[in-house]
Amino acid sequence: MTADWWGLTGRRVLVAGVGGLGRSVIEALAELGCVCAALDRSADTLDELATAHPGLPTRQVDLTDREATRAAVNEMAARLGGLDVAVHAVGVNDRQPVLSVTADAWRHLLTVNLDSAFHFAQAAGAIMTAGRQGRLILFSSVAGTLAHRDHGAYAASKGALNQFARVMAHEWASAGVTVNTIAPGYTPTGLTIGHLAKPGVENALTGLVPAGRLGLVEDVQGVVALLASPRSAYITGQVIHVDGGRTLV
Repeated sequence: MTADWWGLTGRRVLVAGVGGLGRSVIEALAELGCVCAALDRSADTLDELATAHPGLPTRQVDLTDREATRAAVNEMAARLGGLDVAVHAVGVNDRQPVLSVTADAWRHLLTVNLDSAFHFAQAAGAIMTAGRQGRLILFSSVAGTLAHRDHGAYAASKGALNQFARVMAHEWASAGVTVNTIAPGYTPTGLTIGHLAKPGVENALTGLVPAGRLGLVEDVQGVVALLASPRSAYITGQVIHVDGGRTLV
């Protein structure tokens, strides 16, 4: 077995959303020899990433804007010299009972979580299907499968994302492009750390996980590396739960 049996050296990777798990994706794939680039709406987040990884191409963009997203994806693919892997790691949550969710809050959450995925996937997919190869990886959540209280809009966005990925996987399989979603359980990131800090929350959530602990970013990094690899060419249309068994119970 060669040192690069997974074939990741030189893989050209574009990650959208690098404030949480997206940053850990770049760190892991760069260490494995991938050539990475980043998109995010926050200039501060991109500056911090670029400081930690000198020379990493970055571009500030609002991924809820379809034309801006297409232009940014095309620009970054050109800077990378092509596109082998595209990762969507954009997401927000607003924990409220369904009867308390306003129309504006509903629309905002679906726009950020789902519309941005549509715009990014369509732009990246056009490049990869034309090139007859590629890996599209989208971050979902166990909330797309489970029925957590106070997660109506978030669960709807992630459930829709899972099904959207399955349709893309079907349409693009003959072009050599795989599409999968990764659905982590609770993992301390910028999206969840405030909620986990509330009294009793972390212990209560840990008690629901058969593995007896919450997730780590390292748990997710390995799955991303697998799905980004040429070795995963026969895996498509899957929702891969990285949850310590949470969705089993």
